[in-house]
Amino acid sequence: MLLICGDSKAYEEMPADPGFLDDCKAKGDKLIQSGGLEPPADATTVRVRDGEVLLTDGPFVESKEVVAGFSLIECASREEAVEAAPTHPVARHGTIELRAVQP
Repeated sequence: MLLICGDSKAYEEMPADPGFLDDCKAKGDKLIQSGGLEPPADATTVRVRDGEVLLTDGPFVESKEVVAGFSLIECASREEAVEAAPTHPVARHGTIELRAVQP
């Protein structure tokens, strides 16, 4: 999973770059799904404490950097995923956090 991170401008600067999909295909990786997320201000935080569901509007933590989107790719190894991450268009101005999805 490539988590697409950046400051609040990340939403404005998220490019629609079909080249990333082409790069994945050329290397034999499989882009399963990709998309943006609504801004943290539109989030709802859900917690359960002592059996009570608590809902809060907005993000749980105030942060300068936010998760703005994701790309789920299937690679044969972690090394291939590390090679794919820099080809994501947001890597040029934001941050790509790479995490394996637990089985």
